[in-house]
Amino acid sequence: MKKFSIGYRTIKTAVGTPIAIWIAQLLELENYVSAGIITVLCIQITKKRSLQSAWARFLACSIAMVFSSIFFEVFGYQPISIGLLLLIFIPTTVMAKAKEGIVTSTVIILHIYSANAFSIGLIVNELLLIVIGIGVALLMNVYMPSFENKLKAYRVEIEEKFSKMFCEIINFLLNGDSDWDGKEITETAKLLEDAKTLALRNVENQVLRHEDLYYHYFKMREKQFEIIERVLPTVASISTNVEQAKIIAQFIEELRLHIHPGNTANKFLRKLHALSRQFQEMPLPRSREEFETRAALLHFLNEMERYLVIKSQYKGFPHDKHKH
Repeated sequence: MKKFSIGYRTIKTAVGTPIAIWIAQLLELENYVSAGIITVLCIQITKKRSLQSAWARFLACSIAMVFSSIFFEVFGYQPISIGLLLLIFIPTTVMAKAKEGIVTSTVIILHIYSANAFSIGLIVNELLLIVIGIGVALLMNVYMPSFENKLKAYRVEIEEKFSKMFCEIINFLLNGDSDWDGKEITETAKLLEDAKTLALRNVENQVLRHEDLYYHYFKMREKQFEIIERVLPTVASISTNVEQAKIIAQFIEELRLHIHPGNTANKFLRKLHALSRQFQEMPLPRSREEFETRAALLHFLNEMERYLVIKSQYKGFPHDKHKH
């Protein structure tokens, strides 16, 4: 059973809805409860979505009032008129990219239909309902909880998973076997997906600026993770103990200790290239098994070069620029 919880959106809805209805009642508007309905529909999980929803509903309701004045006055206040109106109104709203407002504007159409007469007073009443409902929703969404701590926690946890996977790679290189169950692979994939989703929500809460540093960070780690997944079978297939495996294991251990947001990739790329030159100067393989092992290790080094290139292209966080 899912744990009972009350989120920020629920609290905002519970506070905003009665406020919108109360304001509409104070102004003695007809159908005042509709202001509360509009508030419920306009409160979204991010500021950006809230603004988009508010604009879509306002635009759709404006179109609905224009169409209502035409269809009801021409075809009369009959049920068939509503059907004809919706037949034209819905595609028009979709074309105007305001389909979110179809439900809200249908309520406005039914208000005008129920009044059985079109008047300036009725239009003013409906416009005030829309403005109150949307206005209260936007006011409720001025405050959004910060995701900074959660995003940092995701970052740290993902880095720890990377470190654990590198430990297992080192174990494979040195010992040729492992009792690792591989759970970090599925856990890391899930963490990256959840972290990216939260990072996007964080971006959508920045109305005037688009700080997607965390999203870029998690995308960078996702690309690196794909490489780790790809090289694991290669490393696991190494059975012959060769000197190059020990050297690479030392390199991976140093790399593991420098998994952080700061960009140290260029330093490790230089070390990796130096390793490649060192291996080229070493004696040729003496057996088929050793040849296959060294070929697998070379493939692994090539993949690790791609891993480091991805990190070298990452700009990083401003407060991490000092790290080398």
